[in-house]
Amino acid sequence: MSNNRVSPRAGVRNVEGASIARAAPWAGLAMTALVLAGLVLAGCSNPEAGPAASKLRVYAVDLAGGAKVCEVPKVNLFAGAGSEVPMKLVNDGGWCGIRMSQDGAKPFDAGLLTARPAHGTVLIHEVGDDTRIDYTPDRGFAGNDTFAVKLIPGNVAVQVTVAVTAPSA
Repeated sequence: MSNNRVSPRAGVRNVEGASIARAAPWAGLAMTALVLAGLVLAGCSNPEAGPAASKLRVYAVDLAGGAKVCEVPKVNLFAGAGSEVPMKLVNDGGWCGIRMSQDGAKPFDAGLLTARPAHGTVLIHEVGDDTRIDYTPDRGFAGNDTFAVKLIPGNVAVQVTVAVTAPSA
């Protein structure tokens, strides 16, 4: 005859002198969640896994809210030189951004708005390894706008000409 006794307080079953701890019913789910969380977080340590292989952090808020139609050419910057950048976008309430970086794929230290746009706003900020210049047209505006930015270091001047079209009905 087998000696199977369960101690309700300790949660231990004695089977022929052996002690076996009972697992809580949710323990398997908790272990699975921990393993999955570890795998997800392991991906964060891989710099090649992020947007555009950035070595610096890129947050979701930096990628949200862009205009559905935004056309900006690749910009080549040279220290002490000016650069003219054409921008085309549909005014759906979103921003259109110009991404640029210094040599060695690092953002500029500062961006100065030297000429304000007449029909929109400009935000100059870091997104990962780049400095991004975002233009958001005023609500309902359609037409042309211009603004200028100076990036430091390097004394780089960027003149932006924007063509904003109304969304199609």
